[in-house]
Amino acid sequence: MSEKIDLGTFVLSEDDEFMSASQRAYFRAKLNAWKNDILREARETLGHLAEESANHPDLADRASSETDRAIELRARDRQRKLISKIDAALQRLDEGTYGYCEETGEPIGLKRLDARPIATLSIEAQERHERREKVYRDE
Repeated sequence: MSEKIDLGTFVLSEDDEFMSASQRAYFRAKLNAWKNDILREARETLGHLAEESANHPDLADRASSETDRAIELRARDRQRKLISKIDAALQRLDEGTYGYCEETGEPIGLKRLDARPIATLSIEAQERHERREKVYRDE
């Protein structure tokens, strides 16, 4: 669909058929914008890390710089994993399975998808999953 979606003004409507063409276009635009923001931030981080790699003569400055670098790299690794989830969501959009719970096949819900566009489980299925996870973790 070539419809251009303005993320700032588009309003999701529960009255529309679930995963209508305009809803799919909205979520595609939202996922792509999110991915582009992450990639832009990653490029900025790489530039910052390259500039910051200067050797600090003071041990405290060097330790602080290395700590900052480690934190930044961990954040980038989380972002890398997030990009793969965004790509998977875009793939589901292409396949026509986006917005449906992987466990039950029921619609996930527009509010949940708007808040968490990479969601693969309905709220109920996610809660069951988290309860099972807690039980196994507590054992």
